[in-house]
Amino acid sequence: MVSKLKKAFVCNECGSDYPKWQGQCTDCNAWNTLTEIKLSSVSGKITRHQGFSGSSDSSINLLKDVQLEEVPRIRSGTSELDLVLGGGFVPGSCVLLGGEPGAGKSTMLLQTLCFMAKSHEALYVTGEESSQQVAMRAKRLELPTDQVQIMTETSVENICNVATEKKPKVLVIDSIQVVHLDDITSAPGSVSQVRESAAMLVRFAKKTNTILILVGHVTKDGTLAGPKVLEHMIDCSLMLEGRTDGQFRTLRGIKNRFGAVNELGVFAMTERGLKAVSNPSAIFLQRNEDLSSGSLVVVIWEGTRPMLVELQALVDESHIGNPRRVTVGLDHNRLSMLVAVLHRHGNILVGDQDIFVNVVGGVKIMDTSADMALILSIISSFRDKPMPRNLVVFGEVGLSGEIRPVSNGQERLREAVKHGFTQAIIPSANIPKKPIQGLKVIGVKKISEALQALF
Repeated sequence: MVSKLKKAFVCNECGSDYPKWQGQCTDCNAWNTLTEIKLSSVSGKITRHQGFSGSSDSSINLLKDVQLEEVPRIRSGTSELDLVLGGGFVPGSCVLLGGEPGAGKSTMLLQTLCFMAKSHEALYVTGEESSQQVAMRAKRLELPTDQVQIMTETSVENICNVATEKKPKVLVIDSIQVVHLDDITSAPGSVSQVRESAAMLVRFAKKTNTILILVGHVTKDGTLAGPKVLEHMIDCSLMLEGRTDGQFRTLRGIKNRFGAVNELGVFAMTERGLKAVSNPSAIFLQRNEDLSSGSLVVVIWEGTRPMLVELQALVDESHIGNPRRVTVGLDHNRLSMLVAVLHRHGNILVGDQDIFVNVVGGVKIMDTSADMALILSIISSFRDKPMPRNLVVFGEVGLSGEIRPVSNGQERLREAVKHGFTQAIIPSANIPKKPIQGLKVIGVKKISEALQALF
């Protein structure tokens, strides 16, 4: 007797499912994002692979009675990647690596796999490139390839069968958008294929204690392609960013169950592949000898460490009715908010001016401690007055013009002193109790005090 075909509708944005189609997802309020998937054949396949499921222990215990064990880590061979991961790969964990085409995802994973294959079984499954193409890249990068196993396959069933036989410690799938389950009729890359293929691979990794690394494509709006539920299945989500014509790449941890979130790793793209940058501040502070207006150094906090980056602003007279606000590496909405604060509480009107803001080096600043530096750089460009070369600034700006304290203030100041800065304008609440030798600290409570201290 043939079972009746079951269907469901899944939202591409948040992963919520519904028994029938509707125009709007009631969970994320997105319109026309529901896609049909078939369930009957998938459930049958999952039943045959039920051994891949997680722990079958369903007993109830008190939380205080759970035995805690130190999670072992396996080094990747790159210090910056280990930093973002939280100390290295955890056996049985699932890592999703995303990025735009040409960012260096395959290069990074090939380097990592060649290093880890020296001490652990490693299998590289490629569905987008041939084995010859991967071998040519490895030869160009001069990587040791004698221990790396490679397979060209797109069927998830075949991948799981081969991995069960070979028992690799590290399994790379490049990429999740090209693999497929044979029992699902939709094309590879669709919601149902990506969702169910990832689910089966994750179950296999958890059951066999294998490190699973999935490569994910990025859409035009900068998000990972496929259903949002994919990010809930995995343990760690990493995003490799950077212009393909630039030298530097940044690896940011978006989700991490075994480490800090929003940790940032910096890499340099060279002829030998991606090389870790151990001191990113020194790279991003390669400034011109001549002082220019609108340029200022800010100390931001990324994950577990401080970082110094240069912030540039250009204010010019607008010749159109709607002045432009352009940001590269900063939130566009935050710029508009700070311009309004500057007018209301600083008595400086730049609403009729074009404002362009850039973060040098291709870094994306998500820390609100760059607010005061952004305002001061705008005023510096507007008045065409360069700021002192040895000055660093950090502090969050509120809507009432107050300068709010930020976390890890003393660590930021020590990082600035390490790079030769002798003057700092910071929130009054962040002034260290003991003076820091060689650094003059100016504490401010209002944006008007910061303007008075500097101009």
